[in-house]
Amino acid sequence: MSLDQAIQDVTREIPECVAAGYVDMSTGMLLAVKTIDSHPQEVLNLVSAATADLFQGSNVVAIEKSFKKTRGLDPNDNHHYFQEIIVFSDNLLHVFMRGKKYTDHAVVFVCRKSANIGMVLTKSRMNLSKLEDSL
Repeated sequence: MSLDQAIQDVTREIPECVAAGYVDMSTGMLLAVKTIDSHPQEVLNLVSAATADLFQGSNVVAIEKSFKKTRGLDPNDNHHYFQEIIVFSDNLLHVFMRGKKYTDHAVVFVCRKSANIGMVLTKSRMNLSKLEDSL
């Protein structure tokens, strides 16, 4: 199954999901996107850039290195502490998840704020591997 098809299928599984995107953070590219509304390419590009910043911004990298140092781990290993980030906006719930298989990839699910956060997280976690397996 292609990534585009997988993201369409997964979007139907996430409660009240209005958009989803799959980001390669190493290149900053949005590899797949599914939205119920049309959005200008500039907005979609900003989503991929913001996702990369959330997981790989300089302050996040510094925090992760500090955690590793505190725990006596190699600061240059590839382990990441930040796996999921949830953002509540005025009308929407945004779930950002780092890939498990491809840690330089992330998925973004955007749901209506009325969605049950527990179900959104559960379904998001259950479906992450489907997206990664489509690559």
